[in-house]
Amino acid sequence: MSGDTITAGNRLTWAPSRAARELGLKRDEFDLAVHLGRIRTVPDDGGGGRRVPRDEVDRLRAAEGFPETLRDGLRTVGTREATALMGVTPTRFTRLARLGLVVPVAFYINRYRAVVWLYLADEVRQFAADEKNAALLRGRAPEWLRDQLAAGLDLRPRNWRGRHLGFLLRHADDPWEKAGALAALLDPVQIAELVNDPYERAHLNRFRPGPPVRCAPGSPAAQLAERITTAEDADEIGWLRADLTRALEEAREHRPAPRPAPRPTPRPRLPEAELPTPERRRRLPGWLRRRGS
Repeated sequence: MSGDTITAGNRLTWAPSRAARELGLKRDEFDLAVHLGRIRTVPDDGGGGRRVPRDEVDRLRAAEGFPETLRDGLRTVGTREATALMGVTPTRFTRLARLGLVVPVAFYINRYRAVVWLYLADEVRQFAADEKNAALLRGRAPEWLRDQLAAGLDLRPRNWRGRHLGFLLRHADDPWEKAGALAALLDPVQIAELVNDPYERAHLNRFRPGPPVRCAPGSPAAQLAERITTAEDADEIGWLRADLTRALEEAREHRPAPRPAPRPTPRPRLPEAELPTPERRRRLPGWLRRRGS
């Protein structure tokens, strides 16, 4: 059996690269499908990451319109393409996204250190086709929405975090992994306030997923990505802290965090004068013991 095919229990599973090839997807398309819950994965019993059951690949391949329907549902667009799909100006689309009416599914940081938000083309089309949104697409926005925009409202990072957290929690197969997923969106200072025990905090950090975008550690791009992936609104921080507190209680009951074994207590050393004669002789240098023999 090849290295990308493993039997887990009674099920045949494939590595993500093999599953992507079988489904005719590029790797970024495959990762997005997993992120959205459209491709089901299972944990690798050997600890090598997640894998795709063979019957899941068969299910997708048997769907009507495969592979075009699967790939079309994973198509992402930036602001320029989204405005063309909606038939609006880039300014209007950006306002709709800032108001949280269109939710980004991914982001990246370009060479100019600007955040580029990506949206599912299907969701953009559905928003434009909904008659309830006609006024938002063509008319003047309500005054209360204009006031929010004027105050600097931008819900894109928060809405992305909510979507990303859903992905992390779907893949949490262990209470500590669930706690790690929640901790991934909190500042380390917040975590230190909630988890006083250093051993428990170190154990929790083992289950914190890494950043979703690749950047050189400590670079301006990495710092920008960290700001996007870290909760900043007081109410968002509040419910994340509450959920993490509950998740930690479940994790502790499931399996306490490991701690170093306690060191044995050393025996007190008696003064030389209080030692029994044989033990006092053993402490003498060898040449001195031979002279006293």
